Amino acid sequence: MLLPILTLIVFCIAAMLYTGGILEGKSVIAAFGDCNSSLSLVYGSFFTLIVVFLLYIPRKVVTYTEFAESLPQGFIAMVPAILILTFAWTLSGICGENYLNAGGYVSGVVKASQMGYAIIPGIFFLIAMGLAFATGTSWGTFGILIPIAAAIFGGDLTQMLVFTVSAILAGAVCGDHISPISDTTILASTGAACNHIEHVSTQLPYALLVAGCSFVGYLVMGFSQNGWLVLGFSLLLLFCFLTLLYRQEKSKNLQETDR
Repeated sequence: MLLPILTLIVFCIAAMLYTGGILEGKSVIAAFGDCNSSLSLVYGSFFTLIVVFLLYIPRKVVTYTEFAESLPQGFIAMVPAILILTFAWTLSGICGENYLNAGGYVSGVVKASQMGYAIIPGIFFLIAMGLAFATGTSWGTFGILIPIAAAIFGGDLTQMLVFTVSAILAGAVCGDHISPISDTTILASTGAACNHIEHVSTQLPYALLVAGCSFVGYLVMGFSQNGWLVLGFSLLLLFCFLTLLYRQEKSKNLQETDR
């Protein structure tokens, strides 16, 4: 399995560079920026299938019939994920600027508020996490909140702006990974052959625990403006929570054993 997976990664990256125009003289960064990701994934998957065919059929690991039958079986396995993604994109579109305009609403609320500068990173972290959870997209959240943060600080590259942007990035990624309508979550549950809602509900406690420690850290960051101090403080806070949870679980197990 290792060789086909590595082959898929290499071919997909190569296809992104190809569709981005690296053969036309563009740099690697420019090619990645201009690539057609959907077409690149099709190219990568197609050539990986050829490699897998040449890897398995001559060695008689599988027969040609079994190989051919695996193609529709793979598509059938992906149908639930495709349907969930379709519904998720539909819901995300309804929340877009042409309909409910959830991002515009959040933008207006944030711009109209008179919050203190010290709590801005923590507040933006929560807003980004909630917006990404509701819309199922981290990149869309970046595009909505980062310009607002830049406008609040007047466009100057200050330390507080850096902290706020980092809070937006972290909050959006967290919200995206716990959202039931995120393509990241949908594909993760499908790849693990796990019930989608069970996957979402079981990862929520872990993600929210880290998010809570991060939120406290961003509040401390707003007052101290020392990134390294806050990183150490947040890690210590997380360690304390994990130790507390471990001791509670251990005590619970001992009580059940005594019974």
